[in-house]
Amino acid sequence: MSSATSSPVLTTNQVQLAPGAIVKLRDPIVVVILTVVTLGIYHLFWWYYANRELADYGRARGTKELGENPTMSVLALFPGGVIVVPAIWTTVTTFKRVQAAQRMNGEPTINGWLGLVIVLVISPVLIGYMQSGLNSAWRAAAADEPTAV
Repeated sequence: MSSATSSPVLTTNQVQLAPGAIVKLRDPIVVVILTVVTLGIYHLFWWYYANRELADYGRARGTKELGENPTMSVLALFPGGVIVVPAIWTTVTTFKRVQAAQRMNGEPTINGWLGLVIVLVISPVLIGYMQSGLNSAWRAAAADEPTAV
């Protein structure tokens, strides 16, 4: 099958949205479970890759609205979380990036107030909520991609 007629789906859970912008569709429940089971280590892994996918997609779309440096986002989460303020800042900015990706693709955005309640009541669930938002944005972008080619 030639690249001109091939689907943007690379595997069952990876989608190429643009050259250099390959994203992964993750099950939000698995994201939460892995975060709890690994005592937060997976949270750091997820945070880096979610921010990297957003930054790559933003570069492909020609915008800085989706972030530029995923490493700084992770460092703000840990060890920056020891100071508290950097962790809050990266949580808010990453949440806004997810919303921006959804808006760019015509999807309804995840609710900021619900995100605040989730982080205050049961914080590991927040990244599952954010992943569900990313999944909707990535699916919408993948659906629009063949028409743009």
